[in-house]
Amino acid sequence: MTGAALVVRSRRVVTPAGVRPARIVVRDGRIVAVEPHGPGRADRRPAEPRLPEHDFGDRVILPGLVDTHVHVNEPGRTHWEGFASGTRAAVLGGITTLVDMPLNSDPPTTTVEALERKREAAAGTAVVDVGAWAGLVPESVDRIEALAGAGALGFKAFLVDSGIPEFPPVDEPVLRAAMPAIAALGLPLLVHAESPGPIAGAAASVAGADPRRHAVWEASRPVAAEVEAIDLLARLAGDTGCRVHVVHVSSAAGADRLARARAEGAPLGGETCPHYLIWCGAEIEEGATVFKCAPPIRGSDDREALWRALETGVLDLVASDHSPTPPDLKRLDTGDFFGAWGGIASLGLALPALWAAASARGIPIERLARWLSSAPAALAGLAEKGEIRTGGDADLVVFDPEPERVLAAADLRFRHAVSPYVGARVRGRVEAVFLRGALRVSGAAPVEGERGRWIEKGGRVA
Repeated sequence: MTGAALVVRSRRVVTPAGVRPARIVVRDGRIVAVEPHGPGRADRRPAEPRLPEHDFGDRVILPGLVDTHVHVNEPGRTHWEGFASGTRAAVLGGITTLVDMPLNSDPPTTTVEALERKREAAAGTAVVDVGAWAGLVPESVDRIEALAGAGALGFKAFLVDSGIPEFPPVDEPVLRAAMPAIAALGLPLLVHAESPGPIAGAAASVAGADPRRHAVWEASRPVAAEVEAIDLLARLAGDTGCRVHVVHVSSAAGADRLARARAEGAPLGGETCPHYLIWCGAEIEEGATVFKCAPPIRGSDDREALWRALETGVLDLVASDHSPTPPDLKRLDTGDFFGAWGGIASLGLALPALWAAASARGIPIERLARWLSSAPAALAGLAEKGEIRTGGDADLVVFDPEPERVLAAADLRFRHAVSPYVGARVRGRVEAVFLRGALRVSGAAPVEGERGRWIEKGGRVA
């Protein structure tokens, strides 16, 4: 809706200064003013009629959510997920920008050509704004500058087998070769932080155990693997000056190691995911492979430690790690955790799922806005996203924080409703979404209109 102008009003608008009554004035997709709730002047130009106004009463208006950890899987595995189905689920959950992970698509995003194929797949299909992380694998070290020049927002690496043969892990020598180049570009390196040594060492302890028990799967991926990996990354980040972001921190010990590294000055940040904040391993029933992920969901003490790490700033943000798969690959028939594909499908569910848990802990909604909007936008270098402020993109979410419900399979709008969130109790409902001022969701239903845009390094729009 190029050239569109409107006013959005509520008595509860989440701004960088806190929640307050405000009217948000939008022109050409940008916020031109955040004014007091009463009549204002920024919406008027000489001889211009009053702008269209959306008054949402006491509904909360949040900045559009930014999910920086999404496996869209297109091109190549669109039958798992794709930009059409994935971004529809995203926008219905209040996500206006997502950043796609480089593995699970075919080819993986480890070359400029593959990045271009990813961009072409999203063009005209995605209904939210989309960017991409490039893959750091041993063969892509020499392509770092070219991938950044082609628009990659940063890089993603695994320290352990990713499950995708075309996306092998990196070791310390590869990281030492790559990290100075990434640092020179001012981009982040995201890392799946599990070291292979402790995992190999745990194999004997679970040999012959019941593969249907989540506790056995959890024991096969010990906390020591996460701790060892974070210690390595802290040391390398300190040596190279490369900004490192640890994805899906799962344990109290991992969060403690991250806190120690940050206190010592290492440029190290981290995230966790909704599933680590909502469930604990002891609650997972035998054969419930919809809960399989790596690192595994751990104990209740770990869950509480992750909440504390978010509240104290040790962890920066929450990302979905939406990792979908067709039902047969989840081994729902056998309940075999070791044979099932890992990953939890959750795209678009973070806001109501986390609000149910956060509000029960007395955590205010503005904290969620930081963890789900402004901090992820900062990680990806998207200066115009993540906050309701003058000059930013008019990405807005209207949220009723009160209604509670139990999610049914029909509520999950990604491609396959195979998820532990079926049957989960959540709180709040997304009622409207604006993407750069264009109404994309109204009354919790999608609105057809302008497609999302491809966002490149530095926030450039392709």
